[in-house]
Parts: sequence; C-alpha cells; structure tokens
Amino acid sequence: MKQQIKARVNELQNDIISSIQECIKIPSVISDATDKYPFGENIDKALRYTLDLCESLGFKTVYKDGYYGYAEIGEGEELIGILGHLDVVPEGELENWQFPPYEGILDGDKLCGRGTQDDKGPTIASIYAVKALMDLGIKFDKRIRFIFGTDEENLWRCINKYKENNEETPNYGFTPDSKFPITNAEKGLLQSLIIGDANSGIELCAGDAFNSVPGKAMYTGEYVERLKEELDKLKFEYTCEDEKVFVLGKSVHSAASDKGINAIARLCIALNNIGVKSSAVKFIAEVIGEDANANNVVKNCMDEASGKLTFNIGKIDLNKEKETVSIDVRIPVTYNKDTLVEKLEEIVDKYNLKYEEFDYLASSYVPADNFLIKVLKKVYEEETGLDGTPHSSGGATYARALDNCVAFGAVFPGSPETEHQANEFTSVKELMKATEIYAICIYELLQGK
Repeated sequence: MKQQIKARVNELQNDIISSIQECIKIPSVISDATDKYPFGENIDKALRYTLDLCESLGFKTVYKDGYYGYAEIGEGEELIGILGHLDVVPEGELENWQFPPYEGILDGDKLCGRGTQDDKGPTIASIYAVKALMDLGIKFDKRIRFIFGTDEENLWRCINKYKENNEETPNYGFTPDSKFPITNAEKGLLQSLIIGDANSGIELCAGDAFNSVPGKAMYTGEYVERLKEELDKLKFEYTCEDEKVFVLGKSVHSAASDKGINAIARLCIALNNIGVKSSAVKFIAEVIGEDANANNVVKNCMDEASGKLTFNIGKIDLNKEKETVSIDVRIPVTYNKDTLVEKLEEIVDKYNLKYEEFDYLASSYVPADNFLIKVLKKVYEEETGLDGTPHSSGGATYARALDNCVAFGAVFPGSPETEHQANEFTSVKELMKATEIYAICIYELLQGK
C-alpha cells in the first residue's frame, strides 16, 4: 500500500503546486478588522479559498465568521486533527525579494513566496496527502479534520474562538508548521510591551512583528553623521540613502533569535553610545544588547528538555507621546514564567519604563511513548533513513493549542528555514517527500492503536 500511496501523491504534484500558488497570491497579512472580516479581507479570502479547495476535493467544510474553518472526511467517533494557518507575516522591504512575494513563482525546484514554508505550502500539501488516500479508496473509520486558523502569527484569536465555540477537540493530531522529525516540547511564549514616556526628542519606528528578528532598522534625524561614525567604530553593517541610515541585521524567526542579528538592538547600541537620551534605547543597549539569551535578565536560563531562553526585540516605536518596545521571549519548559516577569519588571522600572503583558502561550509536551509519536517516528525513519527522535523547540505552533498534538515537518533537517524572511521558499522535491510522509502517517493512524 505504501508504494501505491507514494505513486498517487506524486501524480497529484501539479495540482498541489498550483493550489499553493493560488493561495500564495492572496496577501493574507492581518489588517484592520471589520464586522465582516475580523482579521482583514485578505485573510478571509485565503480561508475561503482553502475551504473551497477542500470542498472540491470531497471534504465537508465549515466556515465560522472569518475566525476559522475546518474540513472533514471519514466516519467514527475518533477524530484526528491536522492544524494549519493561512495568515502570513508582512513581506517587509520588497527590494529584498528576488521574486514578488505574492506570486508563487516556481524557480527550478524552488516554489517562492510568502507562505510557501509558513504555513500555506505544508497545509495544502497535507490536504492532498489525505486526498491521495481518498483516491485510493482507503476506508476512513476515523475522521480526519483539517482546522484552518487565521491569526496564528498574532494573538491566536482563531484557535481560541474554536475552543470558545466548544468545537470538537481532536483525540490527537499534528501541525505541519515546523520541521522534521517531531517537536514534542514547545517553550512557553511570552510577548510583552515595554512602555515609557517620550523623553528622547527623536522619532524612531522599526520592526515588523514580535516574532521576527528585524533585519533592518532605519534612523533619520539630527544625529545621522555621528551615528554613522559610531556604527563604523562598532563595525556594524549599514547603508545610507539621502539623509537616512539603515542599520542591517539578519532576520530570522524569533524562536531562533540567537541565530540572527537584531538591527534594532544594533541601532540602539549606537544611539546610546552617542548620548541619545531615551529610556527605551538605553534599556535595549545596556540590558539586552546583542545577547539574544538575555543573560542580564535571567542568567543561564535553560533546561535539558528545551534548551536556552531566547529574547527578541521585535519592534520599537518612539514618538512624541511615548516609547514602546515589543519583545518576544521563548521560555524553557521547566522555567517559571512569573519569575522571569518579576525580574524583568524590576529591571525596566530602573529605566523608568513599565512592563505590560501582551500575550502568553504556555509550554506544551507530549511524551515520546505516546501512540501518535510512535507512528510518526516509525514512518519518518522508514521513509527517510534518518533519526526520528522527538525534539524541543522555541517555536509556537498550534500543537500547543490542543492536547496530544505535536509539530511534524515540513522542513527537513539541514534544509533552509526561510519562514518570516525575504525570499521565503520551499523545495518542491522536499515538499512532495513531506506529502508522502504525511499520507503514510495518516494511513497508519487510520489503522488504529
């Protein structure tokens, strides 16, 4: 049966790529809410497109007020959940993209565009994995439900609404929104604001999202020449355009912020060094600096299960009324969040700043001897020849939204992780291999415990 499944998956390749391309063409970045569209019209379009696709493939679908939707196939009491999200982070500076971010250009083996890796590509691939089983006449004695979220990149109001509405909770499941093999432990995710009165006389706005390390931060104003001299002294990379200075970094997902270079942090270090009087700038420069593990807040915060704490300065907004810094912290699964907050509050108070929690997601953990993990591990190892031992992550996926849910793919070990970056892409070859793995795993899960 495995060979039949793989053969059918590969026969569907053109349909898979075409469907992903059509979804990529919808720029589903959060925008102003309306009564009809809680997260903006484009996110709603992406949701409706995906539900229409599922219906055309033979699924029963449900649309719920622009917050979420789901597509289901099969019979029986047991429910297997597959969770994906259709919203994407902003594209950032267009000049950093080789191809337009919302066209889904196929460049050799690369399918390029915002959402190809996070998470439209893997979500649609998973849909077709089930479609392959349907085409082969596999009997679905359990139900498969795809749950499509629309606010994963922000506050998770979509999946929270799903639970508030008392929708059926899957018995177990996975989300294709991470990397292989299996992520069975996810760090706590804390997003907060550091706020103070305007006291610097400068205006500065940089960064796109809490959960993205900023790759560029622009300054314009009276300190341009002194700033350039300091950046040269610090050997921080930058470019100039007219009277603007663009400090350059390396953008990565904040879950791996210690692998990026934070342009806001570098800009603040330089501004602080030349004497700019800003509480927010001073806090960033003196307390965080370029230490993405925030040892000046909590020294050597780590555990064996999930690794080190990471701390990201995602956005900064200094205007005439107030100063606001947006931070994203990934907390090791065994560390107490309240202890971290207490220490952070003490520190920001010394800078005449205030701490305000924006959002928090508790950590999650599914034991390695769980039936779900045993199946996923077995199939992954058989199909790749690679070690499938579960690992932990600083990422925040829908896996933590439901019990007995893990993150599973779709990025393979050693492959580029391009989510939240310019030139996001997925390898078609690897995406098709992931689709095969998903199809076989779902087949195995249908066979029962």
